[in-house]
Formats: sequence, C-alpha cells, structure tokens
Amino acid sequence: MSDKMAAARSKRKFDQVSEEAGGYSDPVIKKLTRNSSCMPAIFDGTPESEQEKERWDFSHPISKDQAETMPKDGRPVRVYADGIFDLFHAGHARALMQAKNVFPHVYLLVGVCSDELTHRCKGHTVLNEWERYEGVRHCRYVDEVIRDAPWVVTPEYLEKHKIDFVAHDDLPYGASGTDDIYKDIKAAGKFVATQRTQDISTSDIITRLVKNYDSYVRRNLARGYSPKDLNVGFYKYSKFRVQDKVDRVKKRVKSVENKSKEFVSMVEGKSMEMFNKWEERSRELVGSFLDMFGLEGTLSKMVRDSTDYLKKAVSPVASSEESSDDEDYVVEYVEHTEEEARGALAAGTSTESSESMRRSPIGFRRKSLKETLTNGGSQ
Repeated sequence: MSDKMAAARSKRKFDQVSEEAGGYSDPVIKKLTRNSSCMPAIFDGTPESEQEKERWDFSHPISKDQAETMPKDGRPVRVYADGIFDLFHAGHARALMQAKNVFPHVYLLVGVCSDELTHRCKGHTVLNEWERYEGVRHCRYVDEVIRDAPWVVTPEYLEKHKIDFVAHDDLPYGASGTDDIYKDIKAAGKFVATQRTQDISTSDIITRLVKNYDSYVRRNLARGYSPKDLNVGFYKYSKFRVQDKVDRVKKRVKSVENKSKEFVSMVEGKSMEMFNKWEERSRELVGSFLDMFGLEGTLSKMVRDSTDYLKKAVSPVASSEESSDDEDYVVEYVEHTEEEARGALAAGTSTESSESMRRSPIGFRRKSLKETLTNGGSQ
C-alpha cells in the first residue's frame, strides 16, 4: 500500500512539472477535445491564458456600474478569488459560485497559494499544492487557476493578470503587518463581497477527523492500510484489534437481542390474538347457554309449557261458556237420535233390528249420551 502511494505522489509531481510547462500532460485530459464544454479550467501562463488576455482591450478600467451592464457577447469582467482551498469542500464551492455570478458576464480567475507560502504563513496542509490546484481546477465555476498565488494582492499583480475585481467574504482577514489584507483593494473600489458558508471550513473538517481519530484509523486498517502507513505503533494497533473484536461481539449480541425482541413481540401479538379469539368464542358460548338454559331460555319455556299442559290434562277446568256449548250439543244430539229411532219404528223395523241399532256404534253413542245426560241430571 505504501509503495502505491509513493508511486502516485511521483506521478503527480511529474504531471505538475509538465503542467508548469504550459501543456495538458494528464492522459485523461488529453482525451478531451479542445472545444468540449467539460474541459477543466486552464492554468495561468499557458497559451490559452495568454490568448484570453489578448482577445480584449484592458486599457480602460471598468466600474461596478459598468460591470453590471456589460453585454454577454463583449469583454467579460475578470473577477479574482484566492485562497488555500485545502480539502476542497462545499464552502469553497459556494464562494466560487458567488464570485462567478457577481456580475452578469464574469471570467473567474482563482489564485491558489503554494505549499511553501501556506506552511510559512498559516500552517501545514492536508493536501499538497498539486492536489489543491486540481481540486479548484475541476470546479465548474472556475475559468482559470493561478498557481503560486501571493498572500497579499498588489496593484502589480492585478495589472499582470488583468483583474477587474477581487471577490472574498467581507470579514477582515489579518496577516503580518496588517489587520486586513484586502484593505487597499476595498479602498480602490475593486472589492466585491461574498457570503461565507457557516459551520463548514477546512479547520472544522480536520477537527472532526481528530475527534474521531480512532474510528478513522480502524476504518483504514480494515481497508488494507498497514500500521506503518498510518503511523500506528504496535501497542495502539493491538488495542484497535481488541476493540474490533469487542465491537463484533457487541454487534452479534445486539443482533441476537433484536431478534429476541422481535420473537417476544411476535409471541405477544399471537397470544393477544388467541386471547381475543377465545374471549369472543367464550362470549358466544355463554350467550348460547343462557339462550338455552336461562330463566327466559328455550328449555325453561318448554318446561313451563309442558307443566301447564299437564295441569290442564289432569284437572281441566272448563269455563261456563264451554259447559253450555257442550250441553246444547248433547241435547241436540239426543233429539236427533230419538227422531231416527221413531223413524225406524214407523217403518216397521223389527225388534232385532232395533236391538242391533242400539248395539251399533251409533246406538252405543246414543246410549252413552243418554247416560251422560241422566248422570248429569242426577248430580
């Protein structure tokens, strides 16, 4: 892994030297056509940069009011923004976006300080100057990158690069010997302010890395970097290995715990479902039992009806109207029977015939009715 990193650094250094000669030596960039809209920004000192300056007349400086009304097919307003651009991030991109759109027609030049100047004036960087140049060069808003930019912008620098205005956030930026390096630019009316993006900066990103140092080291070790590549000693490396094993065990335990919770939750859900079904079924059974055996149930009604029926059968109690109807029927029946007997005698029916009539079912019924009437009368 370390050999690959060293080879990559050597290649970048070679490309950087070739770029300083003014050409596009990167084989990836060489494949792009010169008129492609996807070409990266050009570097200062290249033939493309000189041709751009020769196209226009810069003998007359322009004011902000004139810059607002410059036609898009005419000379562009050359706006300059500078910085270190270490760990190129969203705050950098948003600042360059504002600089590119500060006027309707802008040619944006971006100055990037070298490693030597940055280390001397501000401190060590994460990315080297080639990486920082390339990061800015491939931002869509940038037209030209000026390498080895100065820490303080001078009138001579503005004249050399035909710069009309300088864009930066409005906060004072102090340096050795001055409280604001853009003070003279502001006094000359060549300063345009951009808005700084809050809560994002290179220092913030480095703070995050330092704060979570162990996790990032373990992350890179897991991806194949050696302890030597990461400048990690044996003791710390052993500590990280133990932590990795502990984390794996915790992960397994947590996985088992989550699965156990899911199982318990599923069992509880099934139990509640079964309980609800049992409760509903028990209510149906209790209701059916009460409908059959309750005080107003079907069986109780059957028992009451049967009891009433038996009482009536054993000791029937007839009403006065029913008695009178029966008496009328008996009297009518007897009279009718007597008439039939007289008719039979008048026709000369023999005594045997009369006897047989009396013994016949009709005669038996007549006799029974007569006995009923006689007994009823005696009572």
